[in-house]
Amino acid sequence: MDSMNQPTLQILGTRGIPAGHGGFEAFAEMFALYLVGQGWHVRVYCQRPFSERFSIEDWNGVELYKIPVPGSGAFSTIHFDILSMRMALKCKIPILTLGYNTAFLNALPRWKGIPNIINMDGIEWKRGKWGPLEKAFFYFNEHLGARFGDHLIADHPEIQKHLLKRAKASKITVIPYSAKWYGEPSLEHLKPLKLEPYSYLTVIARSVPENQILEVVQAFSQEKRGVKLLILGRYEPDKNEYHRKVCQAASNEVVFPGPIYQPQVASLRHYALGYLHGHTVGGTNPSLVEALHASDPILAADNAFNRWVAGPSALYFSSVTDLGNKLQLFLHDSQQRERMKKGSLEQYQKRFAYQKIMEDCRDLISKVVRKN
Repeated sequence: MDSMNQPTLQILGTRGIPAGHGGFEAFAEMFALYLVGQGWHVRVYCQRPFSERFSIEDWNGVELYKIPVPGSGAFSTIHFDILSMRMALKCKIPILTLGYNTAFLNALPRWKGIPNIINMDGIEWKRGKWGPLEKAFFYFNEHLGARFGDHLIADHPEIQKHLLKRAKASKITVIPYSAKWYGEPSLEHLKPLKLEPYSYLTVIARSVPENQILEVVQAFSQEKRGVKLLILGRYEPDKNEYHRKVCQAASNEVVFPGPIYQPQVASLRHYALGYLHGHTVGGTNPSLVEALHASDPILAADNAFNRWVAGPSALYFSSVTDLGNKLQLFLHDSQQRERMKKGSLEQYQKRFAYQKIMEDCRDLISKVVRKN
């Protein structure tokens, strides 16, 4: 990091970029590239398989610290976070930490006097996929993150309300996620899946119970729909009981193509008839914001998180039966779909526009660094 006057940032807490896993990785990639374009020097720590060697590489102007760790589960992620933090502490470069999963480590930059802004993400300890020990670990770390972070980012007003139990209001800023196109959408990306434009609905989410993938599949599969339901993500019914239930509930109009990433997924969104979103836990879900950006009509689970994000043009469902009925109306009312499509883009432009979100994040980090 060469210039004394060049603003700098380290990004911790993700598996790394280029993005290939989830919302935090997508945000890290988007924000890092934006900052580089603004003249910043950005370092992102990336988790790599143990078979690889440690390396420092340049990727589109972003400095990647590629750290190999053994294994692939939760313990390997904790191991990676420890190694990342150890390297991050060797310099006085400000830190943006994405998530509080190993927030006990954030005591160290506080002790060293290194500014550390933490995006607290959703309420991880409430997720149904975790057992009692994991929930206790996340609950404990949420408290530590709120205490040790110099400033906290809440990606949703409901997350801000929750964090007010842990920290004072002046320490919390609401900044949601954004989305951007990764190249122009292309019909070529539909051909391998044998899809025609606007002949399918999409579901893009982790296959866990709190995202209601099973309920969405059950509702869609109640009758013949005349369109496909494209469910992106890795499904292993032989290894995962929940995956098995989802696959067993699916009619022959449900398609499981596996995980698909940018830029292909952008084309799939762009040419979709609509987007189904069953999430029940969390703040501003990046996949939902991407659906708004793609002008997808949205059918979402009815809760405060989704209503704030998707806005008044979306349809909201409260049960399998309710979603089945709303799907029937949605698929047979092209005028309503057009109204919903227009409303999605308006909601994105009003609340999640790329330029504004990137500027808000940059300005907050600069403010916190000056204060420290």
